[in-house]
Amino acid sequence: MRVLVIEDDREAAGFLQRALKESGHTAELAYDGEIGLAMAREDDFDVLIVDRMLPKRDGLSVIRTLRDEGDQTPVLILSALGEVDDRVKGLRAGGDDYLTKPYAYSELLARVEALARRTVPEEHMTRLVVGDLVLDRLSHRVSRNGQPIQLQPREYRLLEYLMKHAGQVVTRTMLLENVWDYHFDPQTNVIDVHVSRLRGKIDKNFDRPLLQTVRGAGYVIRDQAE
Repeated sequence: MRVLVIEDDREAAGFLQRALKESGHTAELAYDGEIGLAMAREDDFDVLIVDRMLPKRDGLSVIRTLRDEGDQTPVLILSALGEVDDRVKGLRAGGDDYLTKPYAYSELLARVEALARRTVPEEHMTRLVVGDLVLDRLSHRVSRNGQPIQLQPREYRLLEYLMKHAGQVVTRTMLLENVWDYHFDPQTNVIDVHVSRLRGKIDKNFDRPLLQTVRGAGYVIRDQAE
């Protein structure tokens, strides 16, 4: 299990990282809300542990932003604020669970593992949907508004990866590593060419575009109407 810990108390964050590793998990750290948000956007994690009181951007703002972008990664909120109203605000902001400080590590671990079990593994998701665009991972068929779309194998892999991360900005590095299996930059326009071809097939002749370029960041697929 991969966990992102967003906690400004470096000693507490370090303890959590060590404890999670000793339990057989991988943990990465962010010490403020802006860095935590960027890391959550850039990579895939099974669970996020988010402190509520963070510098630069508070924890609830981080969670709301991720939810608004379509990121449904389970979130455990940590906070010294333990009143009922505080817990309600945390859950309404998009948190999945709320744990009050101080806490027992055994309870935190049990809650994190329970959250991870709720998430349907990607390999078991046989159908990806963004708006009226549908990708069937069993048959490798793609359609939009009921109309079949024919894709080349690389175009299919590109679309599948984008749809698995619907609502999230996908960087060029992420595409090179996960679609082309490159762990270096080949210094070519291969991504631009394939994105252009894919956009022509899934967006052309339809009423609204789904595949968008985020200048200086990468690409995102989402339905603006939702």
